[in-house]
Amino acid sequence: MSNTITTDYLILGAGIMGLALAKEIRRVDPSAGVCVLEKEPVPAWHASGRNSGVLHAGFYYTSDSLKARFTREGNRLWREYCREKNLPMNPCGKVVVARNSEETEGIRELKRRGDKNGVEVSIVDARELAEIEPNAKTEEIALWSPTTTTVDPGAVVRSLEKDLAGSGVRFFYGTAYKKNLGRRRILAGDTLFSYGTFINAAGLHADRIARDFGFGKDLTILPFKGIYLEYAGSSPEDRPVRTNIYPVPDLKQPFLGVHFTIKVDKTVKIGPTAIPAFWRENYVGLSRFDVRDLKEILGWESSLFLGNDFGFRDLALSEIRKYSREHMAHQAKGLVKKLNTSGFSRWGKPGIRAQLLDTKTRSLVSDFRVEGDRESIHILNAVSPAFTASLPFARWTIESFRNGSGWAG
Repeated sequence: MSNTITTDYLILGAGIMGLALAKEIRRVDPSAGVCVLEKEPVPAWHASGRNSGVLHAGFYYTSDSLKARFTREGNRLWREYCREKNLPMNPCGKVVVARNSEETEGIRELKRRGDKNGVEVSIVDARELAEIEPNAKTEEIALWSPTTTTVDPGAVVRSLEKDLAGSGVRFFYGTAYKKNLGRRRILAGDTLFSYGTFINAAGLHADRIARDFGFGKDLTILPFKGIYLEYAGSSPEDRPVRTNIYPVPDLKQPFLGVHFTIKVDKTVKIGPTAIPAFWRENYVGLSRFDVRDLKEILGWESSLFLGNDFGFRDLALSEIRKYSREHMAHQAKGLVKKLNTSGFSRWGKPGIRAQLLDTKTRSLVSDFRVEGDRESIHILNAVSPAFTASLPFARWTIESFRNGSGWAG
């Protein structure tokens, strides 16, 4: 062991949650020592750098959820941050359309949720929809969300990392967590880190690390691979849409279905998939293959598939079909009046959703989940819209820790 480093706060994971937590600690305790450990050579290598870049408005979630509490505020805070730092934004908004008359009730339910959550949304008819997005089609009504915005997640994280480093936060890249040594010490890389408070924001690996500290005993990560198809048009006039277009989601599932997303550079993409992955970092081929992961995750996926718990078998079979470009484009075609499906010819960068599974109830954990005590805090479920919600989510996490109230939703 080459050396020992002592700090007040030791954060594991340099994704958006790890950096948001460091930012919040700096705000409330500027003199505290803060170290951030990351096994990759750069920040946001996993979910935070691979997500869609959408700042969600906050109308999907029930008002009693943490997601509802944090998403609207996070949308505002990140838009302010991007303006302050002159980071690219595309304030193109979002419409949610109904593909049939049955889905119009889903539109009204989303409006009710948006109203309860204090989100600016409105129901529009077909004529008003055509003014917002001429190519979108709907049955009777649609939902318009003007505050939905796309950003460059990589640029946001790099800017935040620069801010934090300038304020004295120390970053240790290429430093993977190895072991909890007890007595407020861990081994990471070849270094022993001694800390006052350990914060686990390790995303895909957060469940395993939490178990090393005695938390998350009935929880495990069930990874889902998300890939978008990007439009390869040659000019702005060739782009099929100018606004994010989403279908009415199945509110019993955490996935939003195939939709149109407009990136910061105005590139249009459709997707994503939500295909069950076989190991935590199952991005491409056999890269980052982990036999321990394969045994554990495939065991759970096989069991859930056989039992069709929460519709897992139906979901898996339908999602696998999305590996076909034609099938993905066909699903997107139902949201618009016309579409050159052949233009969606290139796959984007794959990401993995670190979805938490409750092994006792055999169900997906839908809301954010945090567990811990006075020595360690574990961010166990920080799935979409965690990027949007990260700043208020981090504030709530640290405030709850400092006042000893715990992390019940």
